[in-house]
Amino acid sequence: MLQLPPDALFRPGPPTASRARRAAAFARTEERYSVPGGGAIVVEIRPGDSLRLQNDEGGQRAELIAAHPDGRIDCGLLGCAADTAPEGLKAALARGEPSLARLRLALAMRGIDLASARGIGLFGAQSRPGEAASFTAQGAGWVVIAAPAAPMDVGAQDTATPLTLILKRAEARMRGRFDLPDPLADPLHDIRVASATAESYVVKAGEFIQIIDVDGRQCTDFQCFDARKLDRGIVRPLDATTTRTLMGHSYPTPGLHAKYYDHDMTPLVEVVQDSCGRHDLLGLACAAKYYDDIGYPGHANCTDNFNRALAPHGIEARAGWMAANFFFNTGIDDHGVFYADEPWSRPGDYVLLRALTDIVCVSSACPDDTSAANGWDLTDIHVRSYAASERFQRASAWRPTPDAEPIMTRESAFHDNFAALTQDFVEYKGFWLPNSFAQTDPVESYWAAREGVVVMDLSALRKFEVTGPDAEALLNWVLTRDVSKLGHGQIVYTAMCYPHGGMIDDGTLFRLGDQNFRWIGGSDDSGLWMREEAERLGLNVLVRASTDQMHNLAVQGPKSRELVSQIIWTPPHQPAADAIDWFRFTIGRLGGPEGAPVVLSRTGYTGELGYEIFCHPKDGDAVFRAVWEAGRPLGLRPMGLLGLDLCRIESGLIFAGYDFSDQTDPFEAGIGFTVPLKSKTADFVGREALIRRKTTPARKFVGLEIDGQDPIAHGDCIRIGRAQVGEICSAMHSPRTNRWIALARIDVAHAEIGTAVEVGRLDGHMKRFAARVTPFPHYDPKKERPRS
Repeated sequence: MLQLPPDALFRPGPPTASRARRAAAFARTEERYSVPGGGAIVVEIRPGDSLRLQNDEGGQRAELIAAHPDGRIDCGLLGCAADTAPEGLKAALARGEPSLARLRLALAMRGIDLASARGIGLFGAQSRPGEAASFTAQGAGWVVIAAPAAPMDVGAQDTATPLTLILKRAEARMRGRFDLPDPLADPLHDIRVASATAESYVVKAGEFIQIIDVDGRQCTDFQCFDARKLDRGIVRPLDATTTRTLMGHSYPTPGLHAKYYDHDMTPLVEVVQDSCGRHDLLGLACAAKYYDDIGYPGHANCTDNFNRALAPHGIEARAGWMAANFFFNTGIDDHGVFYADEPWSRPGDYVLLRALTDIVCVSSACPDDTSAANGWDLTDIHVRSYAASERFQRASAWRPTPDAEPIMTRESAFHDNFAALTQDFVEYKGFWLPNSFAQTDPVESYWAAREGVVVMDLSALRKFEVTGPDAEALLNWVLTRDVSKLGHGQIVYTAMCYPHGGMIDDGTLFRLGDQNFRWIGGSDDSGLWMREEAERLGLNVLVRASTDQMHNLAVQGPKSRELVSQIIWTPPHQPAADAIDWFRFTIGRLGGPEGAPVVLSRTGYTGELGYEIFCHPKDGDAVFRAVWEAGRPLGLRPMGLLGLDLCRIESGLIFAGYDFSDQTDPFEAGIGFTVPLKSKTADFVGREALIRRKTTPARKFVGLEIDGQDPIAHGDCIRIGRAQVGEICSAMHSPRTNRWIALARIDVAHAEIGTAVEVGRLDGHMKRFAARVTPFPHYDPKKERPRS
């Protein structure tokens, strides 16, 4: 009998498969679709398919319509009789909701006429979170699913919330059989790039190119050439080094560059939309040498495929082509080493480009099956192009959680108003927000906030309506502050923590009634956590998102009271605009009793006297115009995120991702005052951990003053001698003091006021700036300005 070495470990039985948990979008038999609150979708069904429609947050009505492939409406396709007219969907279409523009095209393409349609009504205002209904498709056709809702009254809490459809296919989709998303408009090109091949095509200046991952997790290399140069015999392909240099990126980063250039610095294409969020521009498209060197001679490769596709255009073959590597998941690790893994792209993900000149393009479906670069499953790429006369909003994908369906970047209700003042917008958590203004630079807006009045867009803040008999109990459990002490019309700033004491979010809680609250924070995770805890504890409460139903302008500065009091009318039973105390709110209307409904709160993020005006997006233009007109005599200035950062850092106001994370507790984030461990008698999440952390602190949140005028930044190390004792959280150059200041987290052994430290740059040792620990906030530590 064979004897194993004495130290060998014998494992009986066959091997087990390597199966990572994946997002539902990758499953061959299960698909997941999100129906946005107030919106609708169209999905193909086949005989035997199982449909499960879930009311994610509760309180949301649903309307379903089924139609045969020829467009005939017949709810018998779902095994049910029609019981209602889809009045909610028809009303939304009649209102001209921009979000339903694609739906109108989809219905027209399929010949589905809603004029006399009958459908199925589900759920309602009293439906519970997670409530679901199931159906089985009796035949082939289409199902239209709507989450209808009237525009939300910001003084009430009748928000619209999403539905989720889980569709289990009776027959698994084969490779290449995932439905392509509907065209964004009428296509000029409709090209399938078969697996492990490449195709070339010509696009005119101004036209759009949509490059689609059909089945998900499939990379595609993209290259293009200035057609006019090619006509003159000049071959100038898209150049990765030039592009990275002009765009300010030396390494590949998640997402895309705004523009791509050739070696002559001629812009070739610009990015308009990206639904994936993970691409690169690092190395060459895969070439024969790569496969030769790893033991796969003769392997198909993108470079040879490019050469074959480009030969008809007179472009000489190369041993290796630079390319934009769409859906390629790469990065540079902490040791400077390149790495790659499976793409993030899901079925139907795409990149939309706009040609900046006439270009000859080539796209591949990467043939690499030797690594995880294509998810170990080679599939197709699809290319469409659209006329230059089409209009597409700039957008990139935002996922509230890693497993969530993507939401394309939205424009707030005030976007067009701010767009008349600036072109500098940045994406922030799914919204385009103004970053700076050419006529009012960040320092000028800073001084306007300190001495006059400014207006800014804070619509990206996350809002949640928390209602029901157990609303107070839930909030008292998940928040550190004592919610039972909060009066009607009052607001409290508080933290939300995990059981280990790490912070989920910080934010403000509004009390609208005995059982009615509104939570406003910075993270979608806070709403998800509240729903999870409510379900775990069996509490009778709804937590429904209202972010897209309620946008807000901040009006900040010493003259803000004078401004808002001119434009906000309140009924007799509500406080007048100029009578609201700090951290209180009132419900009123714009201009008079017939004006747009608004909520006015005395809150802000600048450290000054200030207000926030909340309204439904349909009223955004009217609200902005009223603020702007009333503010002009007062010297009103617009403020972007850059100016806001100056105000909030100097005032010691913390920001997620910079000053706190789930690895820091409220004490380490400088907001220990939000944790009343002695006076709050009710238990709350993280209490035991926070008692322990407060008793034995390791780090402390402090202010720093730095000598000299060299810039410092988030993440810079703080050292005493060779030892690192802390790090910079947020830093700025203060226009008020002409000094660099910072908010920092430092070891408690070195946190005493006046302690001399050094801020390290480069490797933390080669370049040091002298600094000292100071109290924070650096400006108005007693908060006398916002209280005034």
